[in-house]
Amino acid sequence: MSLKKILKLEREILKNKELYYKGKAELSDIEYDKLEESLRKLDPKNKVLEIIGSEVKSKNKVAHDTKMLSLDKCYDLDDLLKWKKDYEIVGMYKIDGSSCSLVYKDGKLEVAKTRGDGFYGEDISNKAIYINSIPKSINNNEDIEVRGEIYCTEQDFLALSDEMKILGMDRPQSMRNIVAGLLGRKEKIYLSKYLSFFAFEVIQDEKIETEIKKNKFLEQLGFKTPKLFNVKTEKEIQEKISEYEKFNKEGDYLVDGLVFTINKTSVHEELGATSHHPRYKMAFKLRGETASSLIQEITWQVSRNGILTPVAEIEPVELSGAKISRVTLHNFGIVFENLIKQGDEIEIIRSGEVIPKYLRTVKESKFKFSYPKKCPSCKELVKRLEIRLVCQNRNCFARQRESILHFIKVMNIEDLSVKRLEEMLNKKVIKIIPDLYALTKEDLLSLDKTKETLAVKLLRNIENSLNTSVVKFITALGLSGGGENKCQKIYDAGYKNVEDFLKLEKKDLIEIDGFAEKSAESFIDSIKDNTKLVDELLKLGFKFKKDVKIGTALKDKVFCITGKLSRSRSDIEKDIKNNGGKSSSSISNKTNYLICNDENSNSSKFKKAKELNIEIISELDLKELIFGEKKL
Repeated sequence: MSLKKILKLEREILKNKELYYKGKAELSDIEYDKLEESLRKLDPKNKVLEIIGSEVKSKNKVAHDTKMLSLDKCYDLDDLLKWKKDYEIVGMYKIDGSSCSLVYKDGKLEVAKTRGDGFYGEDISNKAIYINSIPKSINNNEDIEVRGEIYCTEQDFLALSDEMKILGMDRPQSMRNIVAGLLGRKEKIYLSKYLSFFAFEVIQDEKIETEIKKNKFLEQLGFKTPKLFNVKTEKEIQEKISEYEKFNKEGDYLVDGLVFTINKTSVHEELGATSHHPRYKMAFKLRGETASSLIQEITWQVSRNGILTPVAEIEPVELSGAKISRVTLHNFGIVFENLIKQGDEIEIIRSGEVIPKYLRTVKESKFKFSYPKKCPSCKELVKRLEIRLVCQNRNCFARQRESILHFIKVMNIEDLSVKRLEEMLNKKVIKIIPDLYALTKEDLLSLDKTKETLAVKLLRNIENSLNTSVVKFITALGLSGGGENKCQKIYDAGYKNVEDFLKLEKKDLIEIDGFAEKSAESFIDSIKDNTKLVDELLKLGFKFKKDVKIGTALKDKVFCITGKLSRSRSDIEKDIKNNGGKSSSSISNKTNYLICNDENSNSSKFKKAKELNIEIISELDLKELIFGEKKL
């Protein structure tokens, strides 16, 4: 082993660890994790890898009665499953903030402290009193210690930025650094009012049997807790990882992976802990590849719900075997808080098949920061709602186009391309979704390059879409938070008719896995806004299919999908499920087939399938397997 390289890595890790806990991080989480991985390969038992947090150098040092440990982590699903074994586990998103311990005596908050080095933390009681989600008293007179994470939402970060600007202070650099920055302040400590707290651990004399009961106990004490989900199978874990990827892109606070915990606390005692981490918990992170590039232009796309989404057109760069020229900037809040503009050099990340996204600004340009005050499509004034810019014009061309296009895609109405749809909208042949079902052959023949054969085919495809499932119909409406996976969960929970969906209340949704209070509220508001549309569509004669009987053609076979497809990924996964197979989001030794239409794909899944000698098939091959024309 290279002693010189080990010493260099030790210095880099210690330096960046200290900067992170001061709220002045210079590296992204991905870059820091790579340093630790490099050292682990060279020297697996290196003491630097066992260091928890950072040394407390202030005078406000307080001891932890029970050591505050860090977490072990993995990046591959196979490694996570090896750790899981046959245990029942629960999971939650790994909140990216600062760990905190709250000690209560006789029902009153006595002290709040940071993790520090695990043995000693810094007393932050003077800041904790300003954090509204930290109860100052609880309905329990026992000596209790509650542990969790202090974090900052995007909405609060924007409000904090505005207040700091009014106070003549420097604008905060990023949400990732702001929590440690505020907790380390010696003046204007009231700014901690912009922070929040999630509780997920309790230490007391009375033992609680499971993590699920522990979570409920914390809620009864008055704490906010992260959404806890129970996962039993590999598929359920994969679904939660997919949901995490979406939250990581669209959520209102920062997350850095998922944390899985063995549910039974009796097992915690059996497994114990190392000097660094408990053996009954595991953090799962997506292994991402990063690169830097310059922003050439920022464009704003208008969604069917009127939300303006910023996209950076960058100088092309290669990442994970693909040429990247466009990067999502998440939302207006991220653009505003980081003052992202043309000419900035930014670091981007791509994890697996996920769309590349902005990580941080490496170097700012001299161009002036600006953002649209009017909708780029209809030119109406946009409204700033928390972390989003919203076009509220329901007749906006882009909104209508995206709504109808979404409906067409979900309902699988073939041959109605974006170009053809835009022509129909421009010629005012259609304006809203129900107009699709009023189209005549003459309307279609008036379109460019549309002959009688195609016109007849289009009308037949539109008519065929009247026979569909309840889940597909509701998904096609484009409700806020109403993706197919969520709609399927509602359906499986017993809401089998469209009328059942219309009668849903927030309390009903919160009881369904995958819905938090905010997402439930958003879904209910959205379905109420679309009641008129639903009524109009139902009058057109929609007929809803009953539950599909599960076939056995693909029984116990595991499929993974990559690359361009002729239809939606969810539809292909449904075909696999309805014929007894399983779909996986990643390649492993358990995968039987990779579905890929490109014989020379550059995707990481394709390369891994080749390495593991996993059979690669096309969509057509999958159909042949289902109908028995091709043997397993």
